[in-house]
Amino acid sequence: MNGTTGQTSHPDRVWSVAEHLDDVLAAIRPLEPVERQLLDAQGCVLAEDIAVPLPLPPFDNSSMDGYAVRVADVADATEGAPAVLTVIGDVAAGSGELPAVGPGQAARIMTGAPVPPGADAVVPVEWTDGGTGRGPAAAMRARSAAPQDASGEVRVHRPAAAGAHVRRRGSDVTAGERALPAGTVLGPSQLGLLAAIGRGTVRVRPRPRVVVMSTGSELVQPGEALGPGQIHDSNSFQLTAAAREAGAVAYRVGAVADDAGTLRATLEDQLARADVLVTSGGVSVGAYDVVKETLTDLAADTAPEGSSPVTGRVEFRKLAMQPGKPQGFGLIGPDRVPLLALPGNPVSSYVSFELFVRPVIRTLMGHPDIHRPTARARCTEAIGSSPKGRRQFLRGTYDPEAGTVTPVGGSGSHLIKAMAHSDALIVVPEDLAEVPADATVEVILLGRG
Repeated sequence: MNGTTGQTSHPDRVWSVAEHLDDVLAAIRPLEPVERQLLDAQGCVLAEDIAVPLPLPPFDNSSMDGYAVRVADVADATEGAPAVLTVIGDVAAGSGELPAVGPGQAARIMTGAPVPPGADAVVPVEWTDGGTGRGPAAAMRARSAAPQDASGEVRVHRPAAAGAHVRRRGSDVTAGERALPAGTVLGPSQLGLLAAIGRGTVRVRPRPRVVVMSTGSELVQPGEALGPGQIHDSNSFQLTAAAREAGAVAYRVGAVADDAGTLRATLEDQLARADVLVTSGGVSVGAYDVVKETLTDLAADTAPEGSSPVTGRVEFRKLAMQPGKPQGFGLIGPDRVPLLALPGNPVSSYVSFELFVRPVIRTLMGHPDIHRPTARARCTEAIGSSPKGRRQFLRGTYDPEAGTVTPVGGSGSHLIKAMAHSDALIVVPEDLAEVPADATVEVILLGRG
């Protein structure tokens, strides 16, 4: 039985990439919204429409350091015949009581400060003598060094139009306007807007917790010496980083040995902190593929003596794709946590993550874009010997300006260096055995979206 749809799945059935993905996503629902402090909500998806409670800016304010004036008083000002105004005080950002500007008067004003009553324009300090009695000023003198500039006279050398250098109340957003719609991904600018309208917390769908584990007794942690037949564990690092890039809170578990009891115990330990479990390795047809052996039926009465009673079922499938033919998916534990079992070869594992795990993570987040963006590009080199009947995903480098993609490395699923030098996956459809040079192909753009 299929663990998600309830339909019978023949063990020899070969699934298409789309069929497997659709079946996986049918079991996934977005996580329930939670209330988060603003900085804790970064990268999360907004779960509510946000209305503006007050206009922005909340009052008319100056966009320049200069002088708040009446337009009529400076209408005829020139450098040769400046308008001479009496300075009645300073208006700094955050000022409460404001001096009223009358005929022939000006108030020295700072950027962001409220425009005082009576004034209908701001002239930049560069249009004045800054109160020095000399030529045009480059800047205001510090109040501590020249307190006299807050009084006395200022000469204005240029006229100003009504509203010049004044940011009007509500010119950004008006009260009641929708600031952000539900479904918005909260980045720095969105968080800045929320703070500006006074929101200290916001309802979002949380970033899912993804637990990543590699399996295989041959795996050794990076930094440790290799013994005979051993290799360094790269998958858990690659997949944990990929989960974080997708938006998840990812936890890496050290490599798990090829032992059913150890694997079950590790799963039991990790279920408490997982919204998704991802394993790599042990899913093919070998005698030591312990993931497949252990997870096919996690009934309590099938657990080895002394092992943990985690229950559930993972279905292992053959997919019409290369790399990544063997895949596993199921729901385990009392909370039916999704588990995606990926193949162990590094390229197979990463391609499988991009095609299946990333969409799961983004769906849990309620993200509007669950897939990487794609493009059509001219393939600069011929691709031969693509397996008929399977969708092949080859590594490549994409040039958006030229609209081209160039294959990198061969098709081997162990060639991790080629993966590291790629920024795209070239898709060769199931019905093609080869792609001639300069043919147009579909490209999945990695590191984008």
